Amino acid sequence: YAHVQQVMSPGEFCVRGGLIDLFPTGSAVPYRLDLLGDEIETIRTFDVDTQRSIFPVSEVRMLPAREFPLDEEGRAHFRECFRERFEGDPTRSRIYKDVSNGIAPAGVESYLPLFFKGTATLFDYLPPDTTVVVHGDLPAAAEAFWKDLKSRYDMLRGDRDRPLLDPRELYVPVEEAFIALQAFARHDLRRASTDVPPIEVDRRSVEPLAELKSFALAPERRTLIVAEGAGRRETLSQFFAEHDFHPVLVDDWARFLASTHPIAMTYGPVSSGFLLPDEGIAVVTEAEIYPGQVRQARRRDGRAKSSAEGMLRDLGEVKPGDPVVHSQHGIARYLGLVTLDLGEGAMEFLHLEYEGGDKLYVPVSQLHVISRYTGAAPESAPLHRLGSGQWEKARRKAARQVRDTAAELLDLYAKRLAREGFAFPLKMQEYEQFAATFPFEETPDQAEAIQSVMVDMTLGRPMDRLVCGDVGFGKTEVAMRAAFIAVAAGKQVAILVPTTLLAEQHFGNFSDRFASFPVKIAELSRFRSPKEVAKSLEGLADGRIDIVIGTHKLIQKDVSFKNLGLVIIDEEHRFGVRQKEELKKLRAQVDVLTLTATPIPRTLALSLEGLRDFSVIATAPQRRLAIKTFVNRLSNGIVREAVLRELKRGGQAYYLYNEVETIENRRAELEELLPEARIAVAHGQMRERELESVMRDFYHQRSNVLLCSTIIETGIDVPTANT
Repeated sequence: YAHVQQVMSPGEFCVRGGLIDLFPTGSAVPYRLDLLGDEIETIRTFDVDTQRSIFPVSEVRMLPAREFPLDEEGRAHFRECFRERFEGDPTRSRIYKDVSNGIAPAGVESYLPLFFKGTATLFDYLPPDTTVVVHGDLPAAAEAFWKDLKSRYDMLRGDRDRPLLDPRELYVPVEEAFIALQAFARHDLRRASTDVPPIEVDRRSVEPLAELKSFALAPERRTLIVAEGAGRRETLSQFFAEHDFHPVLVDDWARFLASTHPIAMTYGPVSSGFLLPDEGIAVVTEAEIYPGQVRQARRRDGRAKSSAEGMLRDLGEVKPGDPVVHSQHGIARYLGLVTLDLGEGAMEFLHLEYEGGDKLYVPVSQLHVISRYTGAAPESAPLHRLGSGQWEKARRKAARQVRDTAAELLDLYAKRLAREGFAFPLKMQEYEQFAATFPFEETPDQAEAIQSVMVDMTLGRPMDRLVCGDVGFGKTEVAMRAAFIAVAAGKQVAILVPTTLLAEQHFGNFSDRFASFPVKIAELSRFRSPKEVAKSLEGLADGRIDIVIGTHKLIQKDVSFKNLGLVIIDEEHRFGVRQKEELKKLRAQVDVLTLTATPIPRTLALSLEGLRDFSVIATAPQRRLAIKTFVNRLSNGIVREAVLRELKRGGQAYYLYNEVETIENRRAELEELLPEARIAVAHGQMRERELESVMRDFYHQRSNVLLCSTIIETGIDVPTANT
């Protein structure tokens, strides 16, 4: 264990007089031992953030912090072995320095053999009567593992800071492993199951379930369909019933085996389907039957408008031919740099050309008065004429619109404060039952935000609260609690999101969470057929639907609610001007809850000035690991190492590459470097439906590396993408 000033993470301890704080490896919480002389008087757990004691316990179970000794003898043996294995000056190596100083650096397990005189493997620890279960094609898996290990060793072996041991010193060679296995009784499960063939549900066809029915009703097998969650199972079950397909619902594998029905449906974390031919059983997951397959991203002609606006920071941001805006003279075309001598020596100027061929030379020292033009396509930018007054007129008009908007906002908020709102009755027993289904522990900030929303909703004035918090900090749970309070009071809830993908994700999450309650949830987006949309609109009008989740379709003229009580807006800044006008009208009538990770200046200003109520969720959830950022020179070895580490633990990776014109070239390079990966491409110049298809496939793990531009900032949460 490492001796530290303040215990924060497993494997640490500190001594302060008669108190010993320690954080055992494998423990969820640290402990504080209060000594009286040489005897332990009390043991209590404590909070690493506040360092305050919490509750008493009677015993502590301590596991070793490391698998190797870092005492003087272990360190001496390490230094001796290190010098033997690696040539050159060992003190150059960070690993050598750290271990010599008694520090266990990250990755030190890769040097395990250097700490011990003898070698032992897993087989030396197994009791003689152990049964070893062999599953799948073990020789092929072992061969692939060694091939991968060798390629990583070849790529990374030249690092003098972290020299590598030969893989045969770290791992048992395949031949030796199979010889060692012969000493034990074996149970062989190598009759490999086969993959399920593609079964696509195409909602556009006359019989969308034709392929699934044909597969599931085959007489030689029984089929279990696995949905991603309880809510998704409910949704799929309703969809199947509409097309005369009725799987029996079961809660677990044992009930499926006990059932005599040929087709059953459950839910659970199964990543892909499989066939067991000998048992006559097929398992089909939602990923196999979901519409859409991985599509190759295609480039589209056209230029992307720059999303960044404002003053130029350096000349690299514009190139000759680009339109620019001079703060005093308006829109011109930048023709490049010229050198002029005006009597004070040669100086560089920006050469700007205006309508009619007029020229203006701006000293480079005045770069701050020039901005990029982001209005129309660069080639069709409307240039101004020098001295014509066009620019002054445009500026006056903009200033007038700003004043009009300010007056409109003040009027809107005055109306809201003057108007009598709906006081939602809080049914505490039902609310606590719903809150208990939250699978995590609320953070203090999250609990405070939930409490503030509850108070707002039970008061007799319209709520307008902004909840600000980082991705994954629990804003959606605040929205779910508010939605439950509204629905329990007989009101309808509209949840407005900027993208179709986010609508689908929220629909899945809300369906899962409300699965145990009599709440009807609908989704309005392009992923729904016209028939489903029409049915949802009808349900909203007559009150059959309690919660609706959708994109800007929700604020169109043909959408009417029977009894709307709460509007939840996710990432409001991503909506356009016309949509925001509609949202303003909603604010004067119903309770509004806005969620955002990145509030735009106007929204933030309204909140800080007291016109809108404001809650911040700044506390990370428990056990949330800190993000680690490494800045390195680009190298194929590092890219392959980082991506393979992620893929090998079942995760996904983003590869951020913000140059659309050459993104397909980078794709070809990555496919060569990472033949194991399923690579998809996403960027802002793709057609919208195509982009949604790629992002949807990535979310459902049909691809595991997304080569993309900065469009990944759209708010969609992909919990398995961690690199």
